[in-house]
Amino acid sequence: MGKNLTKRSEDYSKWYNELVVKADLAENSAVRGCMVIKPYGFAIWEKMQAELDRMFKETGHQNAYFPLFVPKSLFEAEEKNAEGFAKECAVVTHYRLKTDPDNEGKLIVDPEAKLQEELVVRPTSEAIIWNTYKGWIQSYRDLPLLINQWANVVRWEMRTRLFLRTAEFLWQEGHTAHATKEEAVAEADLMNNVYATFVENFLAVPVIKGLKTESERFAGADETFCIEALMQDGKALQAGTSHFLGQNFAKAFDVKFATKEGKQEHVWATSWGVSTRLMGALIMTHSDDQGLVLPPNLAPYQVVIVPIYRNQEQLDAISQVANEIVNDLRLHNVTVKFDDRDTHKPGWKFNEYELKGVPLRIGIGPKDLEKRTVELARRDTLTKEFVAKEDVVDTVVQLLKDIQENLYNKAKAYRDTHITEVQNFDEFKDILESKGGFISAHWDGTAETENKIKELTKATIRCIPLDNPKEDGSCVYSGAPSTQRVLFAKAY
Repeated sequence: MGKNLTKRSEDYSKWYNELVVKADLAENSAVRGCMVIKPYGFAIWEKMQAELDRMFKETGHQNAYFPLFVPKSLFEAEEKNAEGFAKECAVVTHYRLKTDPDNEGKLIVDPEAKLQEELVVRPTSEAIIWNTYKGWIQSYRDLPLLINQWANVVRWEMRTRLFLRTAEFLWQEGHTAHATKEEAVAEADLMNNVYATFVENFLAVPVIKGLKTESERFAGADETFCIEALMQDGKALQAGTSHFLGQNFAKAFDVKFATKEGKQEHVWATSWGVSTRLMGALIMTHSDDQGLVLPPNLAPYQVVIVPIYRNQEQLDAISQVANEIVNDLRLHNVTVKFDDRDTHKPGWKFNEYELKGVPLRIGIGPKDLEKRTVELARRDTLTKEFVAKEDVVDTVVQLLKDIQENLYNKAKAYRDTHITEVQNFDEFKDILESKGGFISAHWDGTAETENKIKELTKATIRCIPLDNPKEDGSCVYSGAPSTQRVLFAKAY
């Protein structure tokens, strides 16, 4: 099964698309540009959700839910935000269908059922949420207000790719209100750090924390914090963003609070989100030509046990041992599946679980029963070893930790060798074509230079790294003075 995947070296894009479908993660649907997330793919998303949700609650946030529809007048209230998303909006104009008098059995939009005010299907929820906050915030006692919602959003996309860019996708969006600018900036930074910790510890994907340039900022934000990851094909992927919104939304929706001194002031805001795009990051960072490679922290099952037998008698004896191992592993919080289906041969199952990226596979045959051993196969290194039955649990628990760490280290080594410092534009173009990855270069700080580089090379400024030292230099394109290096890359 996994053997007829297109090789990454031949066509990375095709490999990705085939893998998403063959590994049973998602598929295209009857709705153009929208995907069906299949149970195996959704199980990974649920693990992401559970961990992030725990981290949000530990940092003081609560979940709520807001409407899918935003009245157009509210959507327009914050101009930059409205302008930024206008081209991607789906709009509801009518609320009823009726039978077509000229063509029985067909339905047409009832022209008499036109909405008094058109509704935008949310591309992001700032407008509806800030209109709501106006009623929730009166005084400093109501602050900070720390809310998150798990939801779907719609951004009409013409060119779509499973998980990476779909017209409808799943995400979480945090929206917070604060009494001071300092508190709001600290919140935006905190959530960017939460994302970085999650992506590195759970997805095993190393990220660079930074700030977006003005032209790459979220529409309506004063500052955008981001985490940027590098995929195996040398392209960058924005893995999460956190925005300091200043008082832009508070002013647009007139959200004020009474200070301790009794003065009326506008609140300060943030918003932050990650989406099912993280599934794309997970796939493209670790997987290989055999299929998916999943870090143990996110694998729907971390271990699968496959029996190898000729008759029912052998299967019964193997099942007894396998079920003991299953129970022992579960006591150690290891998610494990015993695949005793008689509809598929062991070889088929081995292939299937390799394709689906299960971190560890345990094979048990009649000879293993005699020797009281099992065969352990690692998905990340494709290596195998025999382990005594009494050592299985300890070995598995340790190996899962090793695999998680190995995947992170391997991705980090790739990323670190693909950050290249360049001094001039010829070097810039050469590295971009020959090697890809992040290019660390001086930039004069102007949108003009940024746009020109994008136009000439398709590379954008992914971020201004937060830990980059200040250093004087001259812009890689214009030669004008620059105070620090930024990271350029082609991106998803």
